[in-house]
Amino acid sequence: MEHRTLNAVRRTALTIPLATSAPIMSRREKLERWAMLLDRHRGRLLPLMRVEYLSEQARKALRGDDSPLSVAYKDPILRAEGLASDRLGDGTVFFELTEQEAHHLLCECHYCGTMTGETVAARVRFAAIAPGP
Repeated sequence: MEHRTLNAVRRTALTIPLATSAPIMSRREKLERWAMLLDRHRGRLLPLMRVEYLSEQARKALRGDDSPLSVAYKDPILRAEGLASDRLGDGTVFFELTEQEAHHLLCECHYCGTMTGETVAARVRFAAIAPGP
């Protein structure tokens, strides 16, 4: 075994970072992971209310306990990828959704009291195969 100083090792060592700071999941992968989480969700799931009637600022800040976005935000993998919160604005940006897609996936007017994890998951999967914004 050869003994070297720390400075000598630094000059010759090849290092590889253990973790990257840049997200690595594609839009489709993020949406598919969200759909899988929604399929597994067995608790109450509540849509966001009156999304289309809110100002842009209020829409971005909109959130709800037990919403599909709260299910996504509880996942450590999606948070590590960059999901900042369970607010509509952060979810729309993270999942690369258009306003129309976000409205269709999350607003109560598209569910009429029938929102389940499976129904939202099916819609999310459809968005995953559709072209992004």
